[in-house]
Amino acid sequence: MQITVELPNDLTQRPNPAREALEALAIAGFRAGTLTAFQAAQLLEFGSRFEFERILKERGIDDHSHSVADLDDDMKTLRKLDASREDRR
Repeated sequence: MQITVELPNDLTQRPNPAREALEALAIAGFRAGTLTAFQAAQLLEFGSRFEFERILKERGIDDHSHSVADLDDDMKTLRKLDASREDRR
């Protein structure tokens, strides 16, 4: 799905306004509890939630808890990585 957002002119002068808006959306969704860290990472096209957590840390946003859904997503990723490693042997 594609969503189009009109940004005020003063924001369009920033280096990458579209990316900044997307990151703000992902962070707001995470802080509101409507997105897990994994879902926010997917929205930002990161390979894992750890990359999203790095952004939180850079901005001084506490990632105070991990949900069961986050753990499930991490386990799925771990299984995929493990299977990929086994396939290369």
